Amino acid sequence: MFEVLSRCGNARRGVLTTRRGTVQTPVFMPVGTRASVKAMSPAELEELGAEIILGNTYHLFLRPGMELMAKAGGLHRFSSWKRSILTDSGGFQVFSLATLRKMEPDGVRFASHIDGTRFFLGPRESMAIQRTLDSDIVMAFDECTPYPATFEQAEKSLAVTTRWERMSREQPLNDGQIRFGIVQGSVYPELRKRAAESLVEIGFDGYAIGGVSVGESEPEMMLAVDAAAPHLPDNAPRYLMGVGTPRQIVESVARGVDMFDCVMPTRLGRHGSAFVGGGGTIPVKAGRYADDFTPIDPECSCYACRNFTKAYIRHLFNVGEILGVRLVTLHNLHYFLNLMRRIRASIENGTFEELRKEFQ
Repeated sequence: MFEVLSRCGNARRGVLTTRRGTVQTPVFMPVGTRASVKAMSPAELEELGAEIILGNTYHLFLRPGMELMAKAGGLHRFSSWKRSILTDSGGFQVFSLATLRKMEPDGVRFASHIDGTRFFLGPRESMAIQRTLDSDIVMAFDECTPYPATFEQAEKSLAVTTRWERMSREQPLNDGQIRFGIVQGSVYPELRKRAAESLVEIGFDGYAIGGVSVGESEPEMMLAVDAAAPHLPDNAPRYLMGVGTPRQIVESVARGVDMFDCVMPTRLGRHGSAFVGGGGTIPVKAGRYADDFTPIDPECSCYACRNFTKAYIRHLFNVGEILGVRLVTLHNLHYFLNLMRRIRASIENGTFEELRKEFQ
């Protein structure tokens, strides 16, 4: 399923094989929460080089619902995406979006953030939803520990997560589905280590580090990675959930992480901010670019930079034309996917530390 092809320090260049093909790692997964990567078609994502995208159990469970998804034949057929899909378990959304939550031993009873309808979601339900979605990689159901949390609160939350992940591991999957466990433990190295060791004992195909990018500082985020990664199997993929900026990705690769997802490229694209250079952004929709007839990034080879100027894209935002959103989103996704290509090449040729310096 996963093979490390080369190393540079702790950074790993590998390949993850799913039933729908190979995924070159380290990899960035564009986020398609509701069965669509915002503003992008599947054909455009393929042209950008995306090999795997992310969908979300919670949102798809609420809309369009699993009855319709089953009729459609699963998420791939429903969305016309032929390559790999990873689905989050819904745990993060239950604790961050849902209201009137009530914790129970086997899951969470909650009210939908859309219309208040009451639902129950736990390990059994999450695994059943992901079987219906028929994603290639499914995530165990966990509790995302809020930040800040005391040690005692984080320890109690971790006990819940460990129990639910054991339950998730016991549930059946479709043929060929891969299951990942999720390391929690907040900002406490002792709990992160304990969580990682517990997951390895339970036994998963891959391992994620969750509960990060929830309000903690970047040093605290890296501390969580440092505390967990050394205790995860070397022959399994490691996934840092919901991260992050280009710098955070590079620093996490340096710590042995293989997989990333984040809404940042599409979210900032919708608001007219474009990634350039060593991970900074420029506000393309700002008035100062009204007569700037250069590309977003002269060094970039994406469709937007090859064909359009900042002046034109700024005009599109100024008059409310959807093409502006699409062009900056496309550029940002190209930036992140190209960053991962550069990272993989640098690990192969032993120059990763030189690339890392660009983002410090």
